[in-house]
Amino acid sequence: MKACWFDAFGLAQDVLQQGDWPTPEPGPGEVLVQLHTTGVNPSDVKKRAGAFPDLLEAGPVIPHSDGAGVITAVGEGVSPSRLGERVFVYQAQYDRQLGTAAETVALDSARAPVLPDNASFEVGACIGIPIMTAHRCVFADGPVANQLILVTGGAGRVGHYAIQWAHRAGARVIATASNEQDATACRKGGAEAVVNHREPEWGKAVLDLTGGQKIDRVIDVEFGANLPELLQCVRIGATIATYSSTVVPEPALPFRTMMFMDLTVRMVIVYAMPEEAKAQAVADTQAALIEGGLQHRIAEMLPFEQMVKAHEIIEEGSVRGCVVVTI
Repeated sequence: MKACWFDAFGLAQDVLQQGDWPTPEPGPGEVLVQLHTTGVNPSDVKKRAGAFPDLLEAGPVIPHSDGAGVITAVGEGVSPSRLGERVFVYQAQYDRQLGTAAETVALDSARAPVLPDNASFEVGACIGIPIMTAHRCVFADGPVANQLILVTGGAGRVGHYAIQWAHRAGARVIATASNEQDATACRKGGAEAVVNHREPEWGKAVLDLTGGQKIDRVIDVEFGANLPELLQCVRIGATIATYSSTVVPEPALPFRTMMFMDLTVRMVIVYAMPEEAKAQAVADTQAALIEGGLQHRIAEMLPFEQMVKAHEIIEEGSVRGCVVVTI
């Protein structure tokens, strides 16, 4: 089969290789998926760059966790009725070597849920990390109806879905964005107001928009960099659910201030979500897709031959939506 892999860490143009790879066979409890698309996420490019030094100890890695396609074979213990199902794939390259940057992938049947017929394979490649991370950030601590929720980076891969999940669940949503185009996307997703996080003291600007009402829950894209502003606008007992801290990767916490605010910080990554949370995110996503209830921002769609460019786009941070590669 055609595949993309790396056997050393480094720049995408230096280490990503393409060529023939043995087609896998599904083992017990597994399905074989003929992939139509693969999604590229920040965690994928970080792994390729060397964020996990022991990743290559077991051999070369076919990257990417997310993708979508059709089941063409099943392993022992999997119902033959799954043959021909359109599915999305998530967590493909977690704790294993072979991800979705290939024509086929064999993996646990549970990691290949049904993709509704009205959802494209391109959308399917956006579900695993972007949609499921957003779902966990919004719902990890219970219902959010009537809460006031702040989504930072609301036009981004995760943020745009977080706005929609919160809005669909009956929350009021404020978002942050750095330009009018992104602000428009936030409003279309369900945000009632948007502040510019490039402006100084934007945390106080949030309170100006809410008439002084403080935030119940934050879905945050840059924890270390944003924390000082968040402390200006969250209420006593608020929760900050964060899924990234790239600008300040090892933030120092103002412990006393946060303690006296009785704050909860929840850190979210799809791989570590409880299985019941993954199952709920999958079910809610399938239901929302069937009813056409989610908007999608696919910023770039590239052919397989441009995998290096796909990785570079993610690293540059030059786009706000999902980056999908067709296979």
